[in-house]
Amino acid sequence: MLKDRRSRLTPFFDQERLDCLIVEHLPNLRYLSGFSGSTGSLLLTRDQGWFICDSRYTLQAREEVAGARIVEHGQRLEAIAALQQGQGWQRIGFEATHTMVSSHQELVTRLSDVALIPIGAELDGVRDRKDHQELAALERVAQLSSDAMLAIVSRIRPGMTEAALALELEFEMRRRGAEGRGFDFIVASGERGAMPHGRASAKQIQSGELVTLDFGAVLDGYHSDETVTVAVGFFDGRQQEVYNVVLNGHDRVIAAVRPGITCRELDAIARDYIKEQGFGDFFGHGLGHGVGLEVHEKPTLSPRSDATLAAGMVVTIEPGIYIPGWGGVRIEDTVAVTADGCRVLTKVPKKLMVV
Repeated sequence: MLKDRRSRLTPFFDQERLDCLIVEHLPNLRYLSGFSGSTGSLLLTRDQGWFICDSRYTLQAREEVAGARIVEHGQRLEAIAALQQGQGWQRIGFEATHTMVSSHQELVTRLSDVALIPIGAELDGVRDRKDHQELAALERVAQLSSDAMLAIVSRIRPGMTEAALALELEFEMRRRGAEGRGFDFIVASGERGAMPHGRASAKQIQSGELVTLDFGAVLDGYHSDETVTVAVGFFDGRQQEVYNVVLNGHDRVIAAVRPGITCRELDAIARDYIKEQGFGDFFGHGLGHGVGLEVHEKPTLSPRSDATLAAGMVVTIEPGIYIPGWGGVRIEDTVAVTADGCRVLTKVPKKLMVV
């Protein structure tokens, strides 16, 4: 499996004439080595690998890391410099998108006779098409997260704070085996629903309000991402109208997902429909994003995206309408692109629920 993943790095070695590539961004590190710890350096050539870690992680690295020799160090830069000198590398790539300026300067000082080649965000793109192992992991975490939401939805009640609701959901995820929450949950009720990223606050939920919950868990390093909007006690005609527009836009996109369609085209399906219904000014963000070892990955589904979907990609579909002074609705599912369409991984029914 790791051999197949590392083969996706070949274009970087070819195009940039690299002798070695340094990988330290934790999601890339895990993807290319199997290591789940919090720090380490993976040095890869076309056919060899070295994993550098300090004594805190040596035993863990021996258990988890595949396809690389374990190098225990007292000082990371010294270990990298020693390998460079021993192997005679002259062109070394690094993750320009994730490397701090101070770390880069230290590398420049330590490897003064070496050409350091910046590899940009396209390096993260090697993770955009998930293999069978990753798809299984993403399906498991999506199921866990959805089950947790369904377990606590009946506990939503007037007078409950948004923060208390977020805590209930996180506890339920952990009780079901999650490593933790995938991100700070969004819980936005009433007029706060007009904030697409309204994190859970001390506001009390009121009867007659819509509540938008954007939530996700982490399991085996992989993330889930799902959004539901529920009505507390009752809903009125305006709330039903806005909800139906968002749901119809959501459903139209999911029906259109397939290999070969561009992310821009998918975004336009939802955006044009919402505009036709008179709410175009109230859908400002992109339609979705990739999900995997990070909750936000490539590709991006937006009007500016040039990416094209391919089988194995896992993306969110999350249109929304946000009306200042009134509130908002967002509906989100995570889907896996298949050979002829998509499979919905998240499981909470998207019909408007009254709690």
